[in-house]
Amino acid sequence: MTSRHVNTIRKSVFLLPMMTLWHREVVRFLRQRSRVIGALGTPIVFWVLIGSGLGRSFSHIPGTSAVATVAENGPQASMNYLEYFFPGTMVLIVLFTAIFSMFSIIDDRKEGFMQSVITAPAKRSAIVMGKILGSTTLALLQAMLFLLLAPLSGVPLTLTSGLMVFIVLIPVAIGLSGLGFFIAWGMDSTQGFHAIMNLFLVPMWLLSGALFPAEGASRWLGWVMNLNPLTYGVSAVRNAMYSAQSTTDTTRMSMSVSIWITILFAVVMIVLSARAVTRKS
Repeated sequence: MTSRHVNTIRKSVFLLPMMTLWHREVVRFLRQRSRVIGALGTPIVFWVLIGSGLGRSFSHIPGTSAVATVAENGPQASMNYLEYFFPGTMVLIVLFTAIFSMFSIIDDRKEGFMQSVITAPAKRSAIVMGKILGSTTLALLQAMLFLLLAPLSGVPLTLTSGLMVFIVLIPVAIGLSGLGFFIAWGMDSTQGFHAIMNLFLVPMWLLSGALFPAEGASRWLGWVMNLNPLTYGVSAVRNAMYSAQSTTDTTRMSMSVSIWITILFAVVMIVLSARAVTRKS
């Protein structure tokens, strides 16, 4: 058997199934407008309501360790809450997209589609990567659409920082999509997945630094936030948004540390998802 034949076989058992599942995931999502509205609209509503509601009461002062009251700090507060909340909202869009995309795993299992995919002569890793890449593509698309609203929040967005945000969001989206896949693969009902989402995924985002920095929280809560891998994803996005601007904000985590932990989280979730598929199949 020639190397050409070997490469053709490898393509048929990995690349072709992966790209087919990726294409199916994207087309299926875009055809269901309710999923598009839910994944993109809900975080925007959160951003507008929470950001506007707290905007006159709190501001983040670069160089300090908390989100402090404007009454205490006056005009020196240079970042309003709507701006501070913006990176966290982008990550929330990615999280919601991952959640809604992975509902299809449970639906596909009930409809018998997933069983036919598993029994097909395709690598199990192709199933994982096809679903995760489909979710990642959708998450990036919606997050970048939301990024167009950055000037409304006061984020000093440039072409360079916009490109950096896109690059940083890739491992964030892969990690959250992998986490969603790992959880959904072991679930038998959408109700159970909803319960896990409310009990685990949403609190994971709440304790990621999206709403308030770890430095301003109590000590035990700060430790929990530092152990949360999504904290570093939010930090990486925040750093990327201000990559073209010099700042004295000492509360911001190192960009290199944030991105490497985020990449590690993405790799771990892919491995765990692949093992889950192999074990249960």
